[in-house]
Amino acid sequence: MKCEHCTRKECSKKTKTDDQENVSADAPSPAQENGEKCDTSKHKVLVVSVCPQSLPYFAAKFNLSVTDASRRLCGFLKSLGVHYVFDTTIAADFSILESQKEFVRRYRQHSEEERTLPMLTSACPGWVRYAERVLGRPITAHLCTAKSPQQVMGSLVKDYFARQQNLSPEKIFHVIVAPCYDKKLEALQESFPPALHGSRGADCVLTSGEIAQIMEQGDLSVRDAAVDTLFGDLKEDKVTRHDGASSDGHLAHIFRHAAKELFNEDVEEVTYRALRNKDFQEVTLEKNGEVLLRFAAAYGFRNIQNMILKLKKGKFPYHFVEVLACAGGCLNGRGQAQTPDGHADKALLRQMEGIYADIPVRRPESSAHVQELYQEWLEGINSPKAREVLHTTYQSQERGAHSLDIKW
Repeated sequence: MKCEHCTRKECSKKTKTDDQENVSADAPSPAQENGEKCDTSKHKVLVVSVCPQSLPYFAAKFNLSVTDASRRLCGFLKSLGVHYVFDTTIAADFSILESQKEFVRRYRQHSEEERTLPMLTSACPGWVRYAERVLGRPITAHLCTAKSPQQVMGSLVKDYFARQQNLSPEKIFHVIVAPCYDKKLEALQESFPPALHGSRGADCVLTSGEIAQIMEQGDLSVRDAAVDTLFGDLKEDKVTRHDGASSDGHLAHIFRHAAKELFNEDVEEVTYRALRNKDFQEVTLEKNGEVLLRFAAAYGFRNIQNMILKLKKGKFPYHFVEVLACAGGCLNGRGQAQTPDGHADKALLRQMEGIYADIPVRRPESSAHVQELYQEWLEGINSPKAREVLHTTYQSQERGAHSLDIKW
C-alpha cells in the first residue's frame, strides 16, 4: 500500500473508474509536483488470507480446477500489489486441535453439579454474535473457547509472520477473503490481542463474490502464482481441506479425537444421519448397544432455534454440536454463489460441493508445521501463551437463568 504522498512509480498503479480514463503511472502526482518525497515509513505490507471454502467458488465460476483457481486467484491478487497470499487452513488446524482438547476436558468434568456439556462450536461469527446478544449466559457458557480460524489467522499474520519479517503488527494490512458477510462483523468486533499491540488481527474482510467482481472488472490473463506459506520461501504445493462436507470440519475431527482419547476407539469413517432435515444431522459412537458419544450438526437458524428450545427443555441429548448460521454450511455463505437478484445460485452450489468433496482431506494432527509453531511461536502446546493466543471469552447479556439452572 502506498503512503498518502507516495511518488514512487511502482506504487502509482493505473486506476480506472466509470468517470475517468486510465491514469498513467508516469503522470506526476500532486506530491511530485510539490517536490515532496515518498515517506516509506508509511508503506505497509499487504497480506491476503483465503478461506478454503472460497476456492470452490472461484473454481466453479471460472471453470478451473481448484488448484488452478488457487493459483489464478493468487496471481491476480499479486498483480494488484498484494505481497503475500496465504491459505487459512493452517489457522483452522489450531482451532480444531484446541477444540479437541477442550471437548475432552469438558466431557471429563461434566457432572450434575458442573454441567459443561454440550459443547457448542464457536467458529461461526453469525452464530456466536446471536448467542452473545440474544441468548446470553445460559448458552455462551457452553460455547467452545477456542478462537475461530479467522481470529487465529490474524494472530499468525500479525504476530508470528510479522516477527519473521522483522515488522511491527501495524506495518501489515491483513485482508481476509471469506464466503460469508458475518466475517466482516467478526473482524470489527474482535478484541485487540496483547501481542498485536493495539492492531486488529484482520483489517478488512472481502467476500469471495466481491473479489470475483474485481477479477471480472480487471485483467484475468495474469500470471498464475503459488500460494505463500508462513515459512520463508516455501510455497503451498497443493490445496487441502479438513473433513467437513461444507465447513472446516470441527465435528468430524473432534469426534474422532474424542472416540480415541475417551474410549480408545479408532474411527475412520464418520457417518452422518439426517434427522429433521439435511441441515440437522447426528453422528454417534456406539459399543455393545450403548451410545458412548452423540454429536450433531445444526446449520441455519431454523435448526439453531429448535436446538435452543430443546436445550432449555432438557430434551437435547447431545455432547457436542457444530453450529453454523448458514443453511448448507460455509460453502453456502451469502458472500458467494448468489444470483443477481440475491438468491442462492443452486446450480453453481452443486458444482462447488462436488469440487470441495474432491479436495484431499488433511487431518490437523498430521501437520508438522503446526507442531513446530506450537513450540517456536507459542512456547509449547499447553503453555500460558497458547491459551492467551488461541482462546477467547464471550460477552453476553444475563438472561436471568444460569446454565446450571437449565436441565441440559
